[in-house]
Amino acid sequence: MKYLHTMIRVGDLDRSLHFFCDILGLKEVRRTENEKGRYTLVYLAAPADLAGAAQSGAPTIELTYNWDEREYAGGRNFGHLAFAVDNIYEVCDRLQKAGVTINRPPRDGHMAFVRTPDAISIELLQEGEPLEPAEPWASAQNVGAW
Repeated sequence: MKYLHTMIRVGDLDRSLHFFCDILGLKEVRRTENEKGRYTLVYLAAPADLAGAAQSGAPTIELTYNWDEREYAGGRNFGHLAFAVDNIYEVCDRLQKAGVTINRPPRDGHMAFVRTPDAISIELLQEGEPLEPAEPWASAQNVGAW
């Protein structure tokens, strides 16, 4: 068995693509539009996984956009997505500068949480050993739900 993808239903495809691609840095690897079923599927991969994703060998995120649906309640009901990052402080700083709320700051140099525009939680984990605690993150408080 191998992990293929995580599906997330989104209410605004452009807004979600802006978040996942322009801000978070994922890349679109394929797209399917089904006029009869009135939906669009967009598959995204992390940059380091692009080669494998093109051959269905690496995990992807499937954004499901149902054309007639605009809002989904309870975005956290499925859990969260998790990504390993090279430097959690730099990633959180970049996200924050792009207007993303860091709901659970990386106080420990290891873990942070943010949420997508559709309220899906994303866990960011420091690759390898945790970084030394550093400000402004070490004293930052949680904001909202994560």
